[in-house]
Amino acid sequence: MGNYTLEEKESFTVIGLGTELTSDYTDFAGINKEKSSFWHAVSEDGRLETLKSIAANDYIFAVNEAVNNKMMHYAGVMPESLDQTPEDARVIHFPKGEYLVVKGEEQTADELHITLTGAAFGQALPEAKEVDYVGGPNAMVEMEQRDGVVSGEMWIPVVRK
Repeated sequence: MGNYTLEEKESFTVIGLGTELTSDYTDFAGINKEKSSFWHAVSEDGRLETLKSIAANDYIFAVNEAVNNKMMHYAGVMPESLDQTPEDARVIHFPKGEYLVVKGEEQTADELHITLTGAAFGQALPEAKEVDYVGGPNAMVEMEQRDGVVSGEMWIPVVRK
């Protein structure tokens, strides 16, 4: 077995502020540039801090989801309550079930996202012969920053074949 685990997770909800990714889905450099620009913007303009203020924990979610045939990317948190959802945010539901989980550490959140996405979709999913990714939202979860290192996990909902 490769560098991944299969874990059962309860359903959970993420409140996210999003952007449409316009690069072709095979243009990884373009997609990564769009995501990086988006994260810079939400960090600089205070929107990420607003999200953190309603969070139930310290996890920061980078969510990818197809919505109305558009490739969307969100900065999000698990909220304490849906009552605090900002007007321009999306409520993203993750189903109860099995998730392919890839863990990693990098120097920055950007690097972590690129590394985990590549490892999950380029290596772990093709190796995981017993499961299929059937779409739905997936998330890179930034879990901790300590001593100049950002650690986190990629969570991809899967079903048994």
